[in-house]
Amino acid sequence: MATSEQIKALIRSHYDDNSEQFFSTVLQIAAHEARQGHGELAHEIRDLVDKTRKEKSEKNVLVFPQELNGLIFSEKPDVPLSTLVVSDQLKVRIERIITEFRQQNKLKNHGLIHRRKILLAGAPGTGKTMTAKVLASELKQLLHIIQMDRLVTKFMGETSAKLRQIFDKMLVMPGVYLFDEFDAIGSERNLENDVGEMRRVLNSFLQFIEKDTSNNLIIAATNNLRLLDRALFRRFDDVLHYGLPEQTSRSRLIMNVLSTFRDKDFSLERAARIADGLSQAEIDHVCRDAIKLTILDNKDFVASNLFESLLKERRSACQKK
Repeated sequence: MATSEQIKALIRSHYDDNSEQFFSTVLQIAAHEARQGHGELAHEIRDLVDKTRKEKSEKNVLVFPQELNGLIFSEKPDVPLSTLVVSDQLKVRIERIITEFRQQNKLKNHGLIHRRKILLAGAPGTGKTMTAKVLASELKQLLHIIQMDRLVTKFMGETSAKLRQIFDKMLVMPGVYLFDEFDAIGSERNLENDVGEMRRVLNSFLQFIEKDTSNNLIIAATNNLRLLDRALFRRFDDVLHYGLPEQTSRSRLIMNVLSTFRDKDFSLERAARIADGLSQAEIDHVCRDAIKLTILDNKDFVASNLFESLLKERRSACQKK
């Protein structure tokens, strides 16, 4: 039988449209049933979660037109803004993008254009890709992720031709377009190790994005802002900088992911302090690892010493990279 806290967590996750928290709570209920000797029921609950997750994933994955198949991965994200853990200042700017997109007609009536060309910069795991998913989810748009490693080829002119195809498709296929690891083509044009072909590719991109007349959000994400060509910045309507989470953000992230696996004796403040220096993605991994170990040990709640040990383990692994 689910506890009162678990029932409340199910209701909150449904109200917040947070499917991951919903599934996490359901799995905790399954673990509780297993400890009560109701192994068959626990197995059925877990199978149902796995089946639902698989169906949800298959339903949200869409196929891009054949001529660009393999170059662009398209999906329909279900990631509400409430799941994004970034600074309050950054969240305000993301909300501004959403508001302007939703009320773009009001802006057009006054001769203004909503923000739709956005550059995201920051270290890996700090929320750039998650932001693209949130924007697509909040705006009820498809998310088209351009596979940069497949876009860039060794044949002269082919990469620019593919870019042209992508921007041509933007005119007829709406959505949020994410150029991830954008520095693959956006590096400074006067770098000594640059080659003529990549300069031509960047020039093509600059022309395409400047002349683009679609209504889509175009997002470029980079791990290293310093590598980007300065000419790029005036082509974007906004530049968002991502950093490692502060204490309050770390606490909120741990609380959100652990959900009902966190008991009353679990110190969020201490856990967040030990997590200092880790990215959002790394803390998320630690939380999920802790939940898995807790379930496998047939326990109800994540122990503080286990969580702290996993945090130190993750930090040690990151330092060796």
